Amino acid sequence: MAAIASDIVATWTVSLPDGQHVIKFEHGTTTGKRVIWINNQEILRKNWMFKLVGKIDFQVSSAKAVITIDAISGFAYEYTLFINGKPLQKFKENRKKTAKVWTLLVDGIDTRVVLEKDTMDVWVNGVVLETAGEFVEYGTETHFEINNHPCYISAVSSGKQREGIIHTLFFERNMIPENGE
Repeated sequence: MAAIASDIVATWTVSLPDGQHVIKFEHGTTTGKRVIWINNQEILRKNWMFKLVGKIDFQVSSAKAVITIDAISGFAYEYTLFINGKPLQKFKENRKKTAKVWTLLVDGIDTRVVLEKDTMDVWVNGVVLETAGEFVEYGTETHFEINNHPCYISAVSSGKQREGIIHTLFFERNMIPENGE
């Protein structure tokens, strides 16, 4: 069942290890109806709510999400998305510090590689891969395969305390530029 465009009041995109998730929110300002869609799939529906403001808790993949509805004047409302307890913008800023994302074409298929820097997990198209770490002269390499293609993520000190460690993806020995996600 597709969302009715006139009732959609907010759309957000959230980047998580298993991919990007588009969240759409419907709010009936006369009935209090609330509907949440993730990647065009309805995950929550409340048709009649007497209270027009409040919050709604739900899951987006492995993340905890909350949408708050606040009245700003008359029948105007403000909608805020929180992911893992942080407003979406703060979550995105933190995510840039804790994850690296690359996109590339592998055997004609768009492929998304995510390094979770806090756990050193490597995700490829939403699946955590087995990896093998190796100490090398200049830092470390985390080796894995994508469809039998050898890959590794190099971790090298930047030499600058504020920059920290630089992570670089190599696919069949070719450096892949980081996605700004």
